[in-house]
Amino acid sequence: MQQKKKLFTKLLIWRAKYISERQFIYILSILVGFTSGIGAVILKNLTHFYQHLLEGNLVRDYHHAFYFVFPLIGLVLVYLIIKYVIRNKVSHGIPSTLYAISKRKGIMKRYQMFGSILTAPLTVGFGGSVGLEGPSVATGAAISSNIARLFHMNQSSRNLLIGCAAAGALSSIFKAPIAAIIFAIEVFSLDLTIASMIPLLSASISAIITSYFFLGDDVLLPFKIEDSFEIADVPFYIILGLGAGITSIYFTEVYTRVQKFFDKLGSPGKRLLIGGISIGVLVYFIPPLYGEGFEVINNLVKGQPGNFLNDNIFNLDLTNVWTLIMLLGGLVIFKIFATSITFGAGGVGGIFAPTLFMGSIMGNCIAKIINNIEFFNFKVSESNFTLVGMAGLMAGVLHAPLTAIFLIAEVTGGYELFIPLMIASAISYPIAKYVHPHSVYNMQLGRKGELITHDKDHAVLTLMDIDKVIENNFVIIHPEMTLGDIVHKAVVKSSRNIFPVLNKDGKLLGIILLDDIRPVMFNQTLYDKVIAHDVMHSPPETIKLEKDKMTDIMDKFQDSGAWNLPVLRDGKYVGFITKSKLLTAYRRKLINFTK
Repeated sequence: MQQKKKLFTKLLIWRAKYISERQFIYILSILVGFTSGIGAVILKNLTHFYQHLLEGNLVRDYHHAFYFVFPLIGLVLVYLIIKYVIRNKVSHGIPSTLYAISKRKGIMKRYQMFGSILTAPLTVGFGGSVGLEGPSVATGAAISSNIARLFHMNQSSRNLLIGCAAAGALSSIFKAPIAAIIFAIEVFSLDLTIASMIPLLSASISAIITSYFFLGDDVLLPFKIEDSFEIADVPFYIILGLGAGITSIYFTEVYTRVQKFFDKLGSPGKRLLIGGISIGVLVYFIPPLYGEGFEVINNLVKGQPGNFLNDNIFNLDLTNVWTLIMLLGGLVIFKIFATSITFGAGGVGGIFAPTLFMGSIMGNCIAKIINNIEFFNFKVSESNFTLVGMAGLMAGVLHAPLTAIFLIAEVTGGYELFIPLMIASAISYPIAKYVHPHSVYNMQLGRKGELITHDKDHAVLTLMDIDKVIENNFVIIHPEMTLGDIVHKAVVKSSRNIFPVLNKDGKLLGIILLDDIRPVMFNQTLYDKVIAHDVMHSPPETIKLEKDKMTDIMDKFQDSGAWNLPVLRDGKYVGFITKSKLLTAYRRKLINFTK
């Protein structure tokens, strides 16, 4: 072991001498793309193996009722693996990656490299109504983070390599390298520069080559545009954009409310039982909700909804188009419930696939409604509306309009639908963002002010660690101390000109500035007459660690004009933050962030 460490140390020294930091990032980006591609391939193949084993044989050869028990079995297996094998919480893929970037300096724990691989295929393969894109990104990001740590890369390099992993994962899954790069830039707030573009391109290319090597020409969404774009259809694409915006709001609202419901349950056992039974009931009555749903999307684009709706529980006649629209609308309504319940019950997955699922069906429904209103006598392409609907919902739910546009353009093999894709995304995104300022990915981080954005100042403040700018070398004064005690026990011994006044419980009562006692500190006749309580006063502001973000702290310094502000944790004194130290830390972080 010691010999291996010496060899690795020699390798690091050799690398530092002969390979520049930028060149080494280029090399690592290729490696990260390869590992992300491998991770995505493993996740997909494991999931398809479980689905083929269960759905292909048991359901077809025995009984449809297995749909009811499969999700619960899958969730129980996931729970056991997390508790006894991984022994750590496996968070949702992309939100956990964003948290690592914003609050953990791009450091992801080692178990995250295999946590999603062990749990996500079981969740989806046994019928959990979630996707694999998020877990693929999380797996690749964790591997890239630990590779960066192994080679002692700095924080900005770690974050860039995590973005490369995200691009690699999506490039491998959809065989859409440009959309994958845009996804990394939009969702992970990477700067679009030459320094970042080349690693992203390298990772995306190496990942898609890896995918071709293992999966051949198989494409997850094998679409071909059959109907050309008609300028007369523009008003209907505007309607589609409005519908996508409203559906995006519905998606986010239901997701948030269901998560809050499960959070209130507290006990993992309760969440597992209630969630497992609920998702089982949904999948039993609505089988198309089983798993990711890409087969449903492909059938819909081909104009063959009967392939997944013929066995509906009510045995409804699909020759009636309004019955068909009603059933498809039901899928849009209930898919997000199935997805949210899967997450709430402890399942591991992503929301990328459910978003595409709901968007495709929503677009198809709107096209069918337009085509079957006899009063207007209009005809639009149902396949095109299905494709554009996916982009519209992605733009609204994920807050990634450019990713939505380029993903559908790439998977369809052309740019004939570029204008309608832009129309739907440009309408859906602002509508959804107006109601929900943060996407489902970054909702919790955004509300706490811990989200990295393209706003440089805000991003730098988010990355700063509050605890590292707190100073506690201030002499403490108690309210009953006399002026004499203050002078001899505090002023003489302190290099500071501010003194916190605390009670016996450590709570801050006020502060005393040197200027407050300077007029009387040399008058010894007052040493026993004046006490701290008489000369103390309230600070202009206080910083509450459990509540205030770094942006709030900056605002408090600016608004109060103070040079020192006391810091409290649960009402008790912790120390002070000085403006000089805060600005120095900000400058250092800005330099590192923009390297």
